[in-house]
Amino acid sequence: MAKPGHTWNRSRSLEEDEDEEDPVDAMISRTGCMAQHRELQECMAARQDWRHCQPQVRAFGECMARRQ
Repeated sequence: MAKPGHTWNRSRSLEEDEDEEDPVDAMISRTGCMAQHRELQECMAARQDWRHCQPQVRAFGECMARRQ
């Protein structure tokens, strides 16, 4: 029986990963909404529940809507 979690083998080093920008972060950065995204991430890390981060969710969503 398979163990829970992912089963892929990591072939790249952590240093290589740090040098490469995350494609999602790059996309958000191009929209100009990175500050709102970071605030949302910080709230989520602190509160562990998106329902407690509604002002940040709205601010990020409004910023992204303006850029579309």
